Amino acid sequence: MSPHSMESQHQPLLDRSGPLVGFVDYRGHPIHHSSSGGWTSGLFLLGLEVASRVAYYGVSANLITYLTGPLMLSNAAAAAATNAWSGCASMLPLVGASLADSWLGRYRAIALATLLYILGYGMLALSAVLPPLQPSQCDSRSMNISYCGATSFQLAFFFISLYLVAFAQGFEKPCGLAFGADQFDQNDPKECASRSSFFNWWYFAMSIGATIAVIVLSYIQDNIGWGLGFGTPSIIMILALIIFLLGTSTYRFYVMEKNSSFGRLGRTLATMARTSLRISTMRSKAEEKDAESQHDKTHTVSEIEEARSILRLFPIWATSLVYGLSFAQLMTFFTKQTQTLDRHLTSSILVPSAALLSFGTISIILFIPLYDRIIVPVVCKISKTPSGITMLQRVGTGIAVSLLTMVVAALVEMKRLKTAREYGLVDQPDATIPMSLWWVVPQYVLIGIADVFTVVGLQEFFYDQMPDSMRSLGLALYLSILGSGAFVSSILISCIDKITSSNGKTWFSNNLNRAHLDYFYWLLAGLTAFELMLFIYFSRGYVYRRRSMPCEIV
Repeated sequence: MSPHSMESQHQPLLDRSGPLVGFVDYRGHPIHHSSSGGWTSGLFLLGLEVASRVAYYGVSANLITYLTGPLMLSNAAAAAATNAWSGCASMLPLVGASLADSWLGRYRAIALATLLYILGYGMLALSAVLPPLQPSQCDSRSMNISYCGATSFQLAFFFISLYLVAFAQGFEKPCGLAFGADQFDQNDPKECASRSSFFNWWYFAMSIGATIAVIVLSYIQDNIGWGLGFGTPSIIMILALIIFLLGTSTYRFYVMEKNSSFGRLGRTLATMARTSLRISTMRSKAEEKDAESQHDKTHTVSEIEEARSILRLFPIWATSLVYGLSFAQLMTFFTKQTQTLDRHLTSSILVPSAALLSFGTISIILFIPLYDRIIVPVVCKISKTPSGITMLQRVGTGIAVSLLTMVVAALVEMKRLKTAREYGLVDQPDATIPMSLWWVVPQYVLIGIADVFTVVGLQEFFYDQMPDSMRSLGLALYLSILGSGAFVSSILISCIDKITSSNGKTWFSNNLNRAHLDYFYWLLAGLTAFELMLFIYFSRGYVYRRRSMPCEIV
């Protein structure tokens, strides 16, 4: 008999006949296990995730192509702009989650986000089809090139539309997953195990949506037109809103605390700091006891524990940032690198460069069922852990795979540059390098497998280890890892470009055959190796929050 089974014998039996504590239905009435939540509600939310990811990746996956194409930005400027936007889309959930946890509620936050998605994607479509909003194309017959590219107004309209999408994601990303996980009772052994599985299938749904986007929408954008390519996501989000609303009567709604997550946390931390400083200057135990008594009057014990539990997450958050830095290259330089290769599947079928992202998402789609249904049950028999390996072991494994990804990407880029030199194509940036697209497939597959470990592990970790009333904020913290990584990538690219451009050997030349993406990939590999060691150090000392009942394997 496993330790978890022995421990569960000493737990009081769960009364499934009574109402769920802390949850109500959409009318505010008490709700029961049998009539709410579970996989019935989860499927509606998985459907929403598929639709929203089709829409989001339909824009983000090929964004750098649009920026360097119709908008005529340089490679470095386009990569920096893409990373900055992606960073905002991953950092804004900190704001959206706080508003949802303390005011809007997760359900209303998701509905608002969907409406903002519809507006943002619709405006992007208009920017690509209305003549006053379309960038002027350069005319090689004209000596006056001042009118080439986008005007300030056109750029402003495009980026306002783009950042509306980022703002929408600030509400949808943390609240969608948190609301989905809310549908499973952590105090019920079977539902607790199902919740852990839900995180896997959520990422599976996300990958389905991303795969459809990078194959179908990138083809539409490259071969039919950007207007339809940007407009289709708006239509998809209308369908997503309908799917989400259809499940309303089945959802479990967490009873909110009418208090800002950030405000409550900030006040508690400030008081803890003042009290700690006061205690450190006191010499007598009596004075120390008086200070602690004053401390307790200001804040409840639960608030203090809440603040401490969040502070303990910071080293894990900080040492996971390097993964966001590596992940940021997926939508930027991986795509630009692929554009130079021979992407013909047959003599008549040319694969869009953004479509190669599908190799990453397909690897996720294939690996998640394998991981969830085969690897976890086998490993858990050895480790006696319901999830097979702990959440932090899962994250660390993913960071190690991302290190391997950067090494492979660097080696492939070295091969690509060598091939360009051998065939005399160094000064022909538009020429196709005689290398098959299959050379870059391994790096896409590896980053997909890394996602299954790191991203899903971070999602579950930051949801599970946050106080119940702040779980949307917990998922926002996980997203901020990817957002911070994108911002750091943007800053790093700009700095490296400025430094290396001064000697005429820029790493990010518009002519990739004279660039050195391989140097950049090696730099990222070194940073990943260093931070992986720090992550292992801090994760070994981390103590997980206790739960009232251990999960059981089902």
